[in-house]
Parts: sequence; structure tokens; C-alpha cells
Amino acid sequence: MPPPVILDPGQLNTSKVVFDKEHIRNHNPQRHEFDLLDAIVHFDVEARIFAGYHDVRDDAWWVRGHVPGRALFPGVLMIEIAAQLASFVTHEVLQDDRFFGFGGVDAVKFRGAVEPPCRLIVIGRAREIKLRRMICETQGFVDGVMVFEAVITGMAV
Repeated sequence: MPPPVILDPGQLNTSKVVFDKEHIRNHNPQRHEFDLLDAIVHFDVEARIFAGYHDVRDDAWWVRGHVPGRALFPGVLMIEIAAQLASFVTHEVLQDDRFFGFGGVDAVKFRGAVEPPCRLIVIGRAREIKLRRMICETQGFVDGVMVFEAVITGMAV
């Protein structure tokens, strides 16, 4: 049974972008194939809840090989998007330009297949944001259905 949702993705207006890709790139160094976080659509510093999305395209670099005949978005890329969202939020909250990399990934559960084309919405809640470490609960949704959950720990590198 999935956990309670952090924020109902049906309540999000994904056409109302809070931070666009260019603003995300000001904080996150990932580029080319790993520039995965497309937009931030919810950013509530007081509640420490945030949301962004990645448009899963059928012409993406991984489609040809994962899985031929039935493209399945790799779970590791879902976790990468969650980590990029958590890192971006950490930069925005702390106004710190250091790189926040993986310190750990816990309580990961994949709950559904993600197939292109679709929009993967990733929602997070910061448990802790400090200068040396952040911990965020994250959940991913496609069409309102939870497809993954994970706790991301990041650390200044």
C-alpha cells in the first residue's frame, strides 16, 4: 500500500512554472542527457514542500535500449530527478552554490511502470536542510498514480 501523498498532484497547475529550466541550471550542474528536471511548479518554503516535473519523451536517449519494444523509463533516472529536485531546493533555501550530491537513497519503492510519452511529476518534502546535509522524502506520479517513492539524502561535495 502506498504511503499518504505529500501533496496531491491533481492540485498542481503544471502550466504555472515557478522556476524554469534556465533558473534550475543556475543551481544544478547537470547537462545534456542528465539535465532531467524540466520545471519547478510548486515551492512552499514554509511547509518545505515542492514539486517539479520531467517530460518523458519517446525520442529520449534511453528509449532504444531500455527495453526494446516496450520503452520503460529507468528507475534510476526517476531517482536522479528526485535528487535534482532536492538539490535545487537546497540551493534555493540556503542560497548556497556548493554542489549537493548523493549521500544516500533509502526506502525506495517502484510502484508502476513509466512509459513515454508522459509527464512524471516529482513531489518532495524536506525533512532537513542544513549547510552540510539535506534529507527529502520524494514521490513520483504519472496521471495521478504514484510510481515511486524514495528518501534522498544529499551532502555538500
